[in-house]
Amino acid sequence: MSQASAGATGKARKGAAKGAPRTLVRPLSPHVQVWRWHVTMLGSILHRASGVALYVGTALVIAWAAAVAMGPDTYAEFVRYAGHPLGLLVWFGLSGALFYHLASGLRHLLWDLGAGLKPKTADALTNLSLWFAVIATLALWGWLLFSGAVRLSLTMTL
Repeated sequence: MSQASAGATGKARKGAAKGAPRTLVRPLSPHVQVWRWHVTMLGSILHRASGVALYVGTALVIAWAAAVAMGPDTYAEFVRYAGHPLGLLVWFGLSGALFYHLASGLRHLLWDLGAGLKPKTADALTNLSLWFAVIATLALWGWLLFSGAVRLSLTMTL
């Protein structure tokens, strides 16, 4: 729509100089004025963010596989970096993203089947997805640390 045709039907901005091109003052979308935060919005954002994190984390899994293929010295170097507290933080985050994306994907599958679409049920499913991710991530890392499968390597500098 051209400026002239838009200005001809809409209200001009107050205080505009005479002869200046008319600018249309458009109303905001109604949802912006009554916006209320829902846990399902957080769930949607986290689902997308966890998908991106898993996509990026695939590079780490490929690096791990390459280190295994290159031999014991390269693998030991990879384990030193991965065992550093910052490396463990990254792996912890990736496992959390994996558990959340899994639970959220199942939630979306239920929604695609037409179940759980009422607001209270959708909120409950989203909360369940969030809590599952937290509990499963903590359980996994508790087991990894207490079983000795993961050790901190504090002697290394990055």
